[in-house]
Amino acid sequence: MSLSFKNRIAFHYMVATAIIMAVAFGAIYFMVQGTVMNHLDNDLSYEAEKHTEEVRIVGDSIIFNNKAEWEEREHREIQVHPVFIQLIDKDGKLMDKSPNLKQDYLPFKKSKFGGYFDTKLNERTIRQVQLPIEKNGKIKGYILAAISSESSLSVLLKLRNVLLISYFIVLIGLYYVSRFLAGRSIIPVQEITNTISRITKTNLNERVRLPQNLDEIHTLSESFNALLERIENAIERERQFTSDASHELRTPLAALRGTLEVLIRKPRTSQEYEEKVKYSLSEIERMTSTLEQLLLLARLDTKATLREGNPASLPTIIDESLTHFKNQIKDRQLKIEFLFDQNKEFHVPHYYTNLIIDNILSNAIKYSKGGSVLKINVIEIEGKITCTIQDEGVGIKEEDLKHIYESFFRSDALNHKQIPGNGLGLSIVKKCADAIQAKLTITSELGEGTTVTVTF
Repeated sequence: MSLSFKNRIAFHYMVATAIIMAVAFGAIYFMVQGTVMNHLDNDLSYEAEKHTEEVRIVGDSIIFNNKAEWEEREHREIQVHPVFIQLIDKDGKLMDKSPNLKQDYLPFKKSKFGGYFDTKLNERTIRQVQLPIEKNGKIKGYILAAISSESSLSVLLKLRNVLLISYFIVLIGLYYVSRFLAGRSIIPVQEITNTISRITKTNLNERVRLPQNLDEIHTLSESFNALLERIENAIERERQFTSDASHELRTPLAALRGTLEVLIRKPRTSQEYEEKVKYSLSEIERMTSTLEQLLLLARLDTKATLREGNPASLPTIIDESLTHFKNQIKDRQLKIEFLFDQNKEFHVPHYYTNLIIDNILSNAIKYSKGGSVLKINVIEIEGKITCTIQDEGVGIKEEDLKHIYESFFRSDALNHKQIPGNGLGLSIVKKCADAIQAKLTITSELGEGTTVTVTF
């Protein structure tokens, strides 16, 4: 059935209501019919029993005691709800009958003894009962009583017609009313449809307006907006990754290409080949590092739950990270001051904390002045673990502090060309801190050093 959603709602509602109305109207009709026929049967029983008392059995004949009674007007005029009485013997032979039957006879049905049934008299519908006439415990004959049922059937017919007409009128009206109400009900769905039709890959910031009622449509709208949010974030991550990768990889690739093109223009000495190969390897290592960090940022952007493993001790994580950077620390002749209470356990999420500490220490070591002191302090304040890493390095300009978490941002990069890096470290630190709801604070003074505080 190719109906619109609005018409389907109206149709299904109409079908359900039609079934209920059919049951209700049918019950009304049969209740009225039963009541009317019960009244007829009660009247019929009363007349039959009353006239049975007036019957006299003479030999094999059954007659009425007072025949003159049948001359009364109510028995002579058929128009005034007449009662027809007929006497027959046990073999069905006519013994006597009421004058209003004239030349007619009531039908005798042996299978209907004691029961009520409808039959015809002069093409007119009557209600009839047959009762036995007994004497000394033996059946001598039967009394047949009948009464016109045309008026009662006429009432039932009118009731049936009224119910049928009302049934179809109500259904037709109900269809249009329910169609109107269904149309009003699906307005939020139409708004969702219109919003979807307007949304494109370059226009994902539009959202469905939430309805006032907190119903299923409200939940659907919220779910759809959440889906749009996830799609927009995914596309933005893809766009950002593509932009970052192309931005960061274009330069080293161009440098590699230029180096190799110059290298093959003419024969070179082994020393020159060695220098160019080492330079190319350094560029490849730089690209590899950049790609790894970009991929890590992409994973962190998805906000997916990464496997953290068991909680680990923060001093242990810091010690492992210092071991990882021992060559750089030795080359720069840095002194490490690592303070923490050895009697306490500082448990933190291992995966994210390891990334945070690695990147903060990497920056602190790279930007520290040769022979300076790198201070690391771990304490617990009011149930919160705080790690402070302070270097005596070049520092960060005050106006650059608000940009330090942006990807590829490097403060005063032109004056620090000799310091390797791509500006992704603090972006990774920020996203990791957000993932475990850690608070990150960075203060710095140009030429004096930088202090990074992480509160877990």
